[in-house]
Amino acid sequence: MTKIHEFTYLSSDGKTQLHAMEWIPEDQTPKAVLQIAHGVSEYIARYDAFARYLNEQGFVVVGNDHLGHGGSEGETPVYFGEKDGWKHVVDDLYALHVRMQEQYPQLPFFIMGHSMGSFLTRSYLIRYPGTVKGAVVMGTGSQSPAVIAAGRLVARWEAGKRGRSAVSPLVNKMAFGSYNKGLTPQRTEFDWLSVDSGNVDRYVADPLCGKPGTVGLFLDMLDGFSFNQNSENLKKMDPATPVLFVSGACDPVGAGGKGVQKAYRSFLSAGVKDVQIKLYDGLRHEVLNEKEKDVVYRDISDWLESHL
Repeated sequence: MTKIHEFTYLSSDGKTQLHAMEWIPEDQTPKAVLQIAHGVSEYIARYDAFARYLNEQGFVVVGNDHLGHGGSEGETPVYFGEKDGWKHVVDDLYALHVRMQEQYPQLPFFIMGHSMGSFLTRSYLIRYPGTVKGAVVMGTGSQSPAVIAAGRLVARWEAGKRGRSAVSPLVNKMAFGSYNKGLTPQRTEFDWLSVDSGNVDRYVADPLCGKPGTVGLFLDMLDGFSFNQNSENLKKMDPATPVLFVSGACDPVGAGGKGVQKAYRSFLSAGVKDVQIKLYDGLRHEVLNEKEKDVVYRDISDWLESHL
């Protein structure tokens, strides 16, 4: 059985009340806490089925809606703010960690990030080393310096013309336009998310999902990508913190696994002692929502158990 506790806490931006959810196992004593960082243009409640599964294994699960998302949307959807957006969202993850640690001082803590949340988690590991027992990095990728530079050039030009809080069709096309390339059939612009058409349809029908990102959000994300791939920053991670990379082998965000493998190798080069990678054949971006999700659930649970 699961008990759900919803609450709010103040963002590091000093003004936004963030919506958060905690899934608590009711029929057993908790053995650990997993904190989840969700992806762009979605929200933490989408992880309900996975959280309930982990509750059955004895894990408390917690997560918040990032600035500009879900119950933390505020006035501008898919927008972190005018300044230091990426830093604020990572700091918000740490603030939730501290809050939960006060609640469960005796339990080990893990963090898991999906998609944009995977990049936030990578920044978290750099900025807050040693605060978690392990990390699951799901649906991540790698970007070349040239791609990041070109993205910044276009996004800054659009920000100057429209403002950071505006939506730019050009920037959104640049960020996501290629993800459906080569997929058949192409029923929606979000087919790249999942082989399971039912999952894609639920995403499209959800009013809290699929909203276009603002120019400011993309600039913040590009800053995060650059921060994460800096070799000197990578050396700031705690090398004793184990990391599991998880991705669909057909996920365009990870370039069909190539970008995930590049990130994996960068962690090894930075001296992280326990790094594993798992690519699921035939699956796309949302591996927790594919028809084969039971296998993914079990693999993540087993990895968490093995690192208690």
